[in-house]
Amino acid sequence: MSITLIIIIVTAVTSFSAFNNQRIINDLIFYPPAITQQNQWYRFITCGFIHADYIHLAFNMLSLYMFGEAVENNFQYIFYSKGNTLYLLLYFSSLIVCLLPTYFKHKNDSYYRSLGASGAVSAVVFVGMFLFPTAKIGIFILPPIIPGFIFAPLYLILSWQLAKKGADNINHSAHIWGALYGVVFFIIVSYAFSDFDAIENFTQTIISWLK
Repeated sequence: MSITLIIIIVTAVTSFSAFNNQRIINDLIFYPPAITQQNQWYRFITCGFIHADYIHLAFNMLSLYMFGEAVENNFQYIFYSKGNTLYLLLYFSSLIVCLLPTYFKHKNDSYYRSLGASGAVSAVVFVGMFLFPTAKIGIFILPPIIPGFIFAPLYLILSWQLAKKGADNINHSAHIWGALYGVVFFIIVSYAFSDFDAIENFTQTIISWLK
C-alpha cells in the first residue's frame, strides 16, 4: 500500500470521526491561541487530518490521490531509498509551513480556527506540476485542458485575490504557501540528495512542448 493511500485512509477515518464529534475537532483543529498560550504545536499537523465537511474532505483527498501517487513514485525513482522519507517530509512539513503566516497573523485571535489538508495537498499537487509541467490540469467542471505550467500561476493569482477579499471561510493563504513551499522543497532536496536537475527538467519539458 502506498504512503499516499495510507495518508488518505487515516485522514478520511479521522475526518469521519470528527464530523459528529465536536471534541475531536476541538482537540485537533488549528487554533492559534492554544499554540501561543499553551504550546500546543501539534495542531499544525493534526488540523490536516480533519475537514469541514464531506465535500471538503473529498476534494482534498481526490486531489491528493490524483497527484500523490505519481509524486511518490517519482520520489522513489529520483531519491532511491530516501524517496519515501522525503515524500513524508514534504507532506508533513508542508502542513506546518503553509500555516506559519496564518499563525503569526492570528496567534492571539480567539475567533480564528482552521482545518484541512489543503496546504499539504497543494504542495504535492505543485510538485506534480513541476515534475510534469505540460500535463493537462482540470478543476471542478473544467476538463483537463490547461498545461500545469499555465494552470499553476493562474491558481496562485486566483488564490491571492480570494485571500485579499476574505469573503469565504477558506484559508487561501495556506494554499498559496503550501504550493510555493512544495516546489522550493523539491528543488532543494533534488540538488541535495540526487543528480536530478529539477529546474532543468521543468524548463526543458516546457521548451520541448512549445516547439
